[in-house]
Amino acid sequence: MLRSGLLVFGLVLTGIGLVLLIMRGMQSGQPFLIWGAIVMIAVCCESWRYCRNKLSKNGQWQRTGERFEDPETGKNMEVFYDPASGDRRYIQCDDHLLPPKK
Repeated sequence: MLRSGLLVFGLVLTGIGLVLLIMRGMQSGQPFLIWGAIVMIAVCCESWRYCRNKLSKNGQWQRTGERFEDPETGKNMEVFYDPASGDRRYIQCDDHLLPPKK
């Protein structure tokens, strides 16, 4: 919901910038174009950055035995590691076998 709203906001800013660019020239439309582009790029990069929570078929993913509760979402996560690339993935666990909180 927030991502969609920000994307629409970025598109509106870009549209305003284009209208001002056509009607009044570069100086009045340029800030709207720049900020609209920044918002849209940030939204696209953010969704790409945080969607990497699935294990790819490439690699030899191993369980590390590490489990924790994600402080942002409150979901139980398990850590997987690929020794060839050094990548780590954090996958949501369905079980509740986390160590008790101290």
